[in-house]
Amino acid sequence: MGSKLYVGGLPYSATEQQLSELFGAHGTVASARIIADKFTGQSRGFGFVEMSSDSEAKAAITALNGSDMGGRTLTVNEAKPMEQRSGGGGGGFGGGGGRGPGGKRDRW
Repeated sequence: MGSKLYVGGLPYSATEQQLSELFGAHGTVASARIIADKFTGQSRGFGFVEMSSDSEAKAAITALNGSDMGGRTLTVNEAKPMEQRSGGGGGGFGGGGGRGPGGKRDRW
């Protein structure tokens, strides 16, 4: 088991400091990060906490999964490695190239 935890169901007003304090009651927090929308900066309602050991991570999962924070139920589990994403939606050479007025072929 890794010591990096996924934390879902966070209140949108939660701060990384609050997240660190919440998990700090169950061990040493190496880092706490809340994921924000890259355009608006608004919290996306989830984040990641890295505990200093696997045993502390297990203790935090046991204690905090299903608990309440700011009126929302937290989901706490081991973070899974990020899946490889494809390089975007590029692709095809579509459209155009039909016949223009009078049945003649378009130049482009």
